Amino acid sequence: MFAFDHLPVPHITTPLPGPVAADLLARDTVFVSGSYTRVYPLVVDRGSGCVIEDVDGNRYLDFTAGIAVTNVGHCHPEVVAAVQDQAAKLIHMSGTDFYYRPQIELAERLAKLAPGPSAKKVFFCNSGAEAVEAAIKLARWHTERSRVVAFFGAFHGRTYGAMSLSGSKLVHRRGFSPLVPDVHHVAFPKDCPGTCDNRRKGACSLISDLETTIFKRIAPPEEVAAIFVEPIQGEGGYHPLPAGCLPALREICDKHGILLVVDEIQSGMGRTGKLWATEHFGVEPDIVCSAKGIASGLPLGAIIAKAEVMDWPPGSHASTFGGNPVACRAALTTLDLLEGGYTANAAERGEQLREGLRQLPGISHIRGLGLMTAADLPSATVREKVIDGCFRRGLLLLGCGETALRFCPALCVTAEQVNTCLRILTDILVEAVAA
Repeated sequence: MFAFDHLPVPHITTPLPGPVAADLLARDTVFVSGSYTRVYPLVVDRGSGCVIEDVDGNRYLDFTAGIAVTNVGHCHPEVVAAVQDQAAKLIHMSGTDFYYRPQIELAERLAKLAPGPSAKKVFFCNSGAEAVEAAIKLARWHTERSRVVAFFGAFHGRTYGAMSLSGSKLVHRRGFSPLVPDVHHVAFPKDCPGTCDNRRKGACSLISDLETTIFKRIAPPEEVAAIFVEPIQGEGGYHPLPAGCLPALREICDKHGILLVVDEIQSGMGRTGKLWATEHFGVEPDIVCSAKGIASGLPLGAIIAKAEVMDWPPGSHASTFGGNPVACRAALTTLDLLEGGYTANAAERGEQLREGLRQLPGISHIRGLGLMTAADLPSATVREKVIDGCFRRGLLLLGCGETALRFCPALCVTAEQVNTCLRILTDILVEAVAA
């Protein structure tokens, strides 16, 4: 199916970076913004499935998927065909002012697939940060309230509203004040022991933080428009919400007339073994933020809201390029592939990956759902050495949180590729422990 299926991977034939890559890296230093965070000197030429080839012909097993974006694999032939077909018909005719079939069909599809039984409507944008910005605006419009609650450890994007919601790293905020006002943070309950059965006894720390700290000391609940939460924190370390916490949040939102906004930008589109991570918790949000894997590599974001919530009038929000025809066709094909077996494969390969990680030395706190999996190393320094060592052996990984390795390959990953990842990681961990 994929162009590199018959070739050996990993396949490293030059020093890293190779000569062509080294030249491009030198030019990048001169002309490209220094704000980007490049982890290792990989200069990509092409990709196929779970494989990346660099400009010097080296091939890598990719367990990053463009930061959890190419969910059905790099350059999936069916996605490529849909993009080529649509590009030959219509590339752009802004959906803000006009109508076209791919946008309407994708909105209908997403509205029907969103968690919960309520009727839904969809607003399209270009990215996850834009989806979060739209959700903030919609929540404030619908509730006529100003305040918003988010979680420490959260990452919602780098535009001003999204950055103000984020509570992950100082580098995201340092030097950019003043931020958007009326945003309040509580602790993410990553260490909660289980099902939140204690919430009705007043012993749940999450409910206590909200009811006795935020709502009694900082933000009157009648002024809170929304609570924003990731079902699995992404950049914050791939920490899933404990089982009972999302239902507890749903209860507290209903109690106070607050909207529950679920950020599925990284956890959605089949990555956790269900189309939406929220489905693992049996809760219907008021608004879902989606992006990253929605179009498997093309820029597209969306908010999917209960129809009764998406009541803003014409002109209150818009996007010139959001929901453009080419990205919508890619997304429709991506959804076909996810429903055709890739989401189920994510669940199976995720179990295989976590079971394999449990056998490896020097790692701890293995966690996640599906192919949104992480494991901690003893320190950030060790993590960076492991990531660099894996790169030089032909395995692409990223970190998240303070000391975690992040595993988010495309959902087409095979059992053999998972085993290859584990073999390389084992060798690198043995070397790191010995050092």
